[in-house]
Amino acid sequence: MITCNQNLQYLLINILVLYAFYFGLCIGICNITSTQYLRDPATLWCPGNIFMLGFFNPQNSSYRYVGIWYNFSETTVVWVANRDKPLKDSSGVVKISEDGNLVVMNGDKETLWSSNISSTSQITNSTAQLQGGNLVLLDNSNNGSIIWKSYQHPCDTFLPKMKIPINSTKTGEKTGLRSWKSPLDPSFGDFSSSITTILPQLFIWKGKYPHWRSGQWNGQIFIGVKHMRSVHTGGYNVVDDEEGTVYLTGLADRKEAVRFTLEPNGNLVQSNWDENERKWKIPWLAINNDCDVYGTCGPFGSCNSLDSPICSCVRGFDPKSREEWEKGNRSSGCVRRKPLQCEEKKKTSKEDGFVKMGFMKVPDLAEWLPPKMEDECRSQCLRNCSCLAYAFDAGIGCMSWSRTLIDIQEFQRAGTSLYIRVAYSELDHPRKIRLVAVLVIVSFFIVCVGMFLCWFWISRRRGKIWFQFKRNHQLDGKKISLEENITTKVDLEDLSMFKFEVLAMSTDQFHENNKLGQGGFGPVYKGILADGKEIAVKRLSTASGQGMEEFMNEVLVISKVQHRNLVRLLGCCIDKEEKMLIYEYLPYKSLDVFLFDPTHKGILDLSKRLHIIEGIGRGLLYLHRDSRIKIIHRDLKPSNILLDNDFNPKISDFGMARIFKCNQDQAETKKVAGTYGYMAPEYAIKGTFSEKSDVFSFGVLLLEIMCGQKVASFWNEDIPLSLLGYAWELWKENDISNFIDPVIWEPDFEVVLKRCIHIGLLCVQEFARDRPTISTVLSMLSSEVTSLPAPLQPAFANFFEDNGGSVNYVTLTNLDGR
Repeated sequence: MITCNQNLQYLLINILVLYAFYFGLCIGICNITSTQYLRDPATLWCPGNIFMLGFFNPQNSSYRYVGIWYNFSETTVVWVANRDKPLKDSSGVVKISEDGNLVVMNGDKETLWSSNISSTSQITNSTAQLQGGNLVLLDNSNNGSIIWKSYQHPCDTFLPKMKIPINSTKTGEKTGLRSWKSPLDPSFGDFSSSITTILPQLFIWKGKYPHWRSGQWNGQIFIGVKHMRSVHTGGYNVVDDEEGTVYLTGLADRKEAVRFTLEPNGNLVQSNWDENERKWKIPWLAINNDCDVYGTCGPFGSCNSLDSPICSCVRGFDPKSREEWEKGNRSSGCVRRKPLQCEEKKKTSKEDGFVKMGFMKVPDLAEWLPPKMEDECRSQCLRNCSCLAYAFDAGIGCMSWSRTLIDIQEFQRAGTSLYIRVAYSELDHPRKIRLVAVLVIVSFFIVCVGMFLCWFWISRRRGKIWFQFKRNHQLDGKKISLEENITTKVDLEDLSMFKFEVLAMSTDQFHENNKLGQGGFGPVYKGILADGKEIAVKRLSTASGQGMEEFMNEVLVISKVQHRNLVRLLGCCIDKEEKMLIYEYLPYKSLDVFLFDPTHKGILDLSKRLHIIEGIGRGLLYLHRDSRIKIIHRDLKPSNILLDNDFNPKISDFGMARIFKCNQDQAETKKVAGTYGYMAPEYAIKGTFSEKSDVFSFGVLLLEIMCGQKVASFWNEDIPLSLLGYAWELWKENDISNFIDPVIWEPDFEVVLKRCIHIGLLCVQEFARDRPTISTVLSMLSSEVTSLPAPLQPAFANFFEDNGGSVNYVTLTNLDGR
């Protein structure tokens, strides 16, 4: 009996020992020593640290990597050890090697990564631990001094307390960040980031070529970063250490978690952790538009993101190749129009001068000059014929340029004044100005008489057309009742005015063979102008009172917006009873032509469909949040999504759209206008519409793109459910294979497809308050939001048959007596 009890005690003790060992293996350790290893899947973590080190594998990959990530609800990797040598299974171990180095080894004891410290021959007792986000190797025999740290070997992320030197003091090699190859591949990508010497600048490189530049450091800010106010808001600083090495260093006193990540696409992104919302927020991007890309407009070219086109030559210069410039290829830049006087070496009183360009990101390749006053800076540049421009900043001093002026950008605020050297004839001279003023005044009276006599002719060719929206306004004998007692004027001076005869000729007298489609507004025709340019002509049906209101509304809305995912308005025509809108021609017509046609839907593979979904979302985000006016589309459907040659989607047909005030969240109407199947329930039933109404339509559109069937004509033989209800039931059963269009169904893509269905169901929830905003939807699609909430049952889940007429056409319903 005693023997039996003793055996039982030994057995329990062994089980407890094994359990403790396994528990320590899985949960984590605080240090790595010569006797204590870190084996997959254990983690290195100490209480109170917001970082941990361990083994991870990217999504859809079986490879294992050793990395450091935030100990948050979101797994955000900030450092990877074995970037180019992944573990192929879970046999990996992190340990201290016999020579004192920290290494990553696989199951065959092959070293895949090492801290690679050459002076470790005398180190017999070392320890690795995680200090914040910094993995350090300590020499225990030398009072725990740090002999290696990961902060000196960054990957793609810059963290507080990290220091990046201008170059390695030993090898002269550039050090800095290096992007991942792709969002799912940590190996070395195409982009790197480092800081340069003399006048320090932060660069992003694509290979050996510059991709983005911060501008020079003036002691407080990088002067080419327009939103940077000081080191305290920028999150980093540039300092000299005791040995004279210049470092880019992260501030250590930031309360919130902050990181700067060099993305695989070459953008440097600042992310701040919002503890209340438990997610990362992006307050700053290095590249926001094409002007931020290095040298977009070439040498002596200046870029302004608010201009169209964005590139122009600086004063005194012309495009080097006018033909290429007009085609949009401006990389060759500009050349001087007239030679400088100093270059001709002729003695004359007419010397060269400088023209001022304010609020500028000054060019690259600046040289520092000793003068500490702006006047001295100007004089020294003027005396040197090779000096092409100068600028003065209180923190930097005098900067000059003697080679080329590249990467110039115009800001609306901030920036630095740049003074460019030009020939005497390019300057503004007071005597010329006075002469011009006299001529203008004398000519004014003559011109007034001529303008009055020619007013009618001018108004026909380039006049202003004002459309006034008024309550109960009378147009062409037809009474149009609008929904707000306001008057809105639309100035069409910037639009091209087409003659009716030109459009009739371009469409072969509106021949049926040139007809592209038919909508509630009227027919749409393809036209070819005399110069060969293809256009789409939208002709108002004279019998449609509804169409007249749509015409005025579409001009009002689309004349105020411009985005790559919105169809572009080229002009209009108003000639007696004829009213037409002229748009860019898109050869692939609309999305429904491909999506619902069995002979064409195969062209839309999964990548194209995801690209189309994202493009529609970005167009909708622009309408809701990013344009200068807030617009609700109200009629989002496949036939209103046009496709260009690269299958880029463009939202069209703004006849039903409504403009909201900046602080307006929703509106109500007695006239419900929309399309069967795409209208949100609160809009279809109560006439209430908002951003969330468009989100509902977007969700229906997303599910149609995944399913390949029309929402209005969907029918399931087994159960009486609508397309939305069918998606809901299959999602609950965790089986979406029967819902997905067979053309794009692949088991390998099931995670992506299921995520799309999940997002679509979130968009079509019955109550508007439960639906996400379009900005949140885009974050979900890009996997920035990794944890999705469970959707509630969608609206219109049960099947109902439409007996009111054919589907997929505009429906108008008057809801009186509410």
